[in-house]
Amino acid sequence: MRGKSLRHLRVLCGAAAVAMALSLATAGEAAAVPSGSVYIQSYVTGLNAADSSGTVAEHNPKGNEDHQQWTPAAVSGGYELRNADESGTCLGRSGTTAVTTACGTDTTTWTITAAGNSTYSIGVPGTSQYLTGVSGSTAVQTGAAGDLARWFLTPVGLGKSAMPSPDTRTLDQVSFLTAHNAFANGVDGNFASFPVSLFPNQAQGIGQQLSSGVRGFMLDDYDVSGTAVLCHNSCSGVSSPVPLATDLQRVVDFLKANPGQFVTVFLEDYVSSSVLKSSLASISGLSDVLYRPDQDGVAANGWPTMANLAARGKQLLIFSDRTRASDISNGYATRDTFGVMYQREWTVENYWSMGSPLADSDWSCYSRWGTDRPLTTDSAAFHPLFVMNHFRDATLSATVTTDNGKLQNRTENFCEPAARKKPNYIAVDRYDLGSPTPLTTVAALNTYVLTPGQ
Repeated sequence: MRGKSLRHLRVLCGAAAVAMALSLATAGEAAAVPSGSVYIQSYVTGLNAADSSGTVAEHNPKGNEDHQQWTPAAVSGGYELRNADESGTCLGRSGTTAVTTACGTDTTTWTITAAGNSTYSIGVPGTSQYLTGVSGSTAVQTGAAGDLARWFLTPVGLGKSAMPSPDTRTLDQVSFLTAHNAFANGVDGNFASFPVSLFPNQAQGIGQQLSSGVRGFMLDDYDVSGTAVLCHNSCSGVSSPVPLATDLQRVVDFLKANPGQFVTVFLEDYVSSSVLKSSLASISGLSDVLYRPDQDGVAANGWPTMANLAARGKQLLIFSDRTRASDISNGYATRDTFGVMYQREWTVENYWSMGSPLADSDWSCYSRWGTDRPLTTDSAAFHPLFVMNHFRDATLSATVTTDNGKLQNRTENFCEPAARKKPNYIAVDRYDLGSPTPLTTVAALNTYVLTPGQ
């Protein structure tokens, strides 16, 4: 129902935006266009318009590495969109194809008008044609108005303001250090068979991770004889894997002993809802601390303050990467009936890997779940939490040390502009490595909130 409502809302917003854009274009009025370099970012897909060998196409957001930055410049009749790292090159048109070409011609002049929800229409002067994406394609061209012709002009340097006071900051304003494959640590118990067992993702057990300041835990649960247990890739050949309930009990006990702390668990979930429900039922005190955003009006009213959660003792949020549709199609009870939220309904998340630990890294930041749920997904009342993954296919300490030391750079210059929001969860391997360490980076993120403006 919620998905249908959002799609209906987008249709309504799209119609309103078209009418607004046509009205402004007819009146010859210009919108307040951001100054400085911007990303021209599709409202529908979240991808960025980039120079692609002379044509313009939608690419995965990639900071300053892919000719994706444009500088609006006022000219007679409208604006030019000048490529920020290709001198004298502008976004233009050849017939209906969007191209890059020398600045200073009629084909490089555009109108830019507000189109609602912080988006813009980029139009061909004197016409009803607009810069638009193409359904099912990465092409960019000129065509009719509509949602595909709506673009964010996301500033390359996003604005920041001070973090609200501890009593007023909301959950979606806070960032948490998150341990990728937190259970695969070689301390708490067996997690994989050879040779995967040679590459633990973390070096400390769950208890030490909690003490160190980790507040997000990514766990992979599998069904072994009707019990949810923690394994990496599969449980084949794994002797005595740790039960999910064992690690969650550690979390609950920590939260009971530390009022005001907040933890989120992300399940890469390979068990039926009945097995998961049974495992959770064995955890003492879970219901006392479990937070239920579905029962708390978050979708309509936004996330509560951290102070409110602390006062109510609601300290634990659990997500599953399963989908509601898959559970229903399998005849399972939906997981939210026993307090496990479907992650895709409450968060956005970037793709899970930066590549092989022995190869160059891919720092691009785009949705793990495709363009149906881009990182820019948002609404006026409810802001999905942003899960930012920053790790590779496998864990090598030397590579991790380098990657973690660059975490703040990737966060602020690649992923924040891609999502138009600050990460709420930053997931890393070996959170103890790097200079600065990931914990230091998260502390820096918790000094500000973003103000992307238009």
